[in-house]
Amino acid sequence: MENYPTFGLKEENVEYQTRIGVHVIMSRKNNQEILIVKAPNNAYFLPGGEIEPGEDHLLAIKRELIEETGTSAIVGAALGRADEYYFSRNRNTHFFNPIYVYAIDSWETIGERTEAKSTPEWFAVDEAIDKLKRGSHKWGVEQWLTLIKN
Repeated sequence: MENYPTFGLKEENVEYQTRIGVHVIMSRKNNQEILIVKAPNNAYFLPGGEIEPGEDHLLAIKRELIEETGTSAIVGAALGRADEYYFSRNRNTHFFNPIYVYAIDSWETIGERTEAKSTPEWFAVDEAIDKLKRGSHKWGVEQWLTLIKN
């Protein structure tokens, strides 16, 4: 069994619902800014989300980008997997959330986003890392930074 970076605290005697996700790093201004998504509770996340039944990683990314950002993208390098344990107050559920993070090589706006509940916002990379709620998402940005510096 592989060991992945793990974030959050796994509590004893708690049942976790597994929620597998894909998230992406989209950048502009020569990689000086990245896009993050502000949820209705004012928490920030990388664009992406849960892989739905029948989807592979690429289909889930395509759907999530249209929903959250109104963009189409060329998916680049797989940056890795990280696991996170957390409690969602919104859903009143404990989640085990393995996420797969990908770099976006290029993107273009193709229309309005189809999911209005979240708002995409651009930030300088360091500010985005500070704003991201989940440790696994911060880790994903750090992996991307390592990739682009090499």
